[in-house]
Amino acid sequence: MRITLAEEIMLLSLDDESGAARQRQAAGWAVAGALLLELVLAERVSVSGKYLELRNTGPTGEELLDGRIRLMETWLRGRAKRRVTDWLTKDQPNAVGAALERLTGRGLVVAQVHKVFGVFPQRRYPEADGTVEGALRERLRDVVLGGAEPDARTAGLIALIHSAKMHRLAFPGRQPDEVTARTAEITAGQWAAESVREAIRDMQAAMVAVTTVTVLTATS
Repeated sequence: MRITLAEEIMLLSLDDESGAARQRQAAGWAVAGALLLELVLAERVSVSGKYLELRNTGPTGEELLDGRIRLMETWLRGRAKRRVTDWLTKDQPNAVGAALERLTGRGLVVAQVHKVFGVFPQRRYPEADGTVEGALRERLRDVVLGGAEPDARTAGLIALIHSAKMHRLAFPGRQPDEVTARTAEITAGQWAAESVREAIRDMQAAMVAVTTVTVLTATS
């Protein structure tokens, strides 16, 4: 089963047994970035410098991505382009829920509602079918720990993991410094067209910008 990069990020962040999301804030930005990267890879969106542009509104055949195209079209309000940071800030609160809904629909996780202190409902998503996540983790290990050459999608996923500092979730049992050099190398490597790699770099800069603002706001 092929799933989106955003869903792969979510699978890595969810605790298999409890269904709780780990590193939720970092994962949220990575999921939003993953959806945007998928649209870049599908040639629906271009990212250059601080701006994104919707180039093609045609359906991709993946409802998670097509929903983002419709939202982005409305958000642009007829403008040719807008800031990447503005889109990530807008989409991040909803991206996680959209990815979880898709994973639930595929039967990979199951939605459960728990009450905190017996009052406040909290949704969790324990694993229902671990085969896809198992194959995903094996693919990441082969590339990062085994030195295999990544395809464009895997390299893009690793770039997102690297920029969101999700190394512990992607490679449990390994210290981040054991894998960061390799993930940095892949992120900077010749794994896709220059336009896509430029988009990744610009998205990374945007993710750093919005996460920094979020942290500063939360601590002020």
